[in-house]
Amino acid sequence: MPDNPFRRTKPEPVPPVAASAREKTLPLRINGKAFFHNGDPEMPLLWYLRDVLRLTGTKYGCGIGACGACTVLVDGKAEHACMLPVKSLAQREVTTIEGLAGKDALHPLQESWIAEDAIGCGYCQPGMIMAAAALLKRKPHPDDADIDALPNLCRCGTYPRVRAAIARAASAPVEGKK
Repeated sequence: MPDNPFRRTKPEPVPPVAASAREKTLPLRINGKAFFHNGDPEMPLLWYLRDVLRLTGTKYGCGIGACGACTVLVDGKAEHACMLPVKSLAQREVTTIEGLAGKDALHPLQESWIAEDAIGCGYCQPGMIMAAAALLKRKPHPDDADIDALPNLCRCGTYPRVRAAIARAASAPVEGKK
């Protein structure tokens, strides 16, 4: 059977680029891997993730840091990738939705999102999950007011299910602790 010309294939991520002594490069650490950016240091992280590395889980929503669709973790804290120039990320650890899960299992937030059916159309959900991960790192047992204070917007109105998913993840047993 011939290949379907309409089948979409995900492009392979660009491999880390070895920095030569003559090139101006910016070292980046994303999802535990080293990368070097040779382009415009003012490029927003969002476009570096999506266009250069082909990590498309982080979404473009508003471009002004108001909606949260582009939320990633930078050193464990929620940040809007559309507002962060790559030059501000040297010596920092960036985690995207693609890097949140372990090698063999989903992150507890991802599991709870599925269990609570917290996904509407799904567009804003990666950013919501990343914001929730930062919240749980900062406050392992948040109350409803803490969860409701997350700044992420969802046009589908899944907020009650998102709240339930975060509460479920917060009450899940932590691996390795008894």
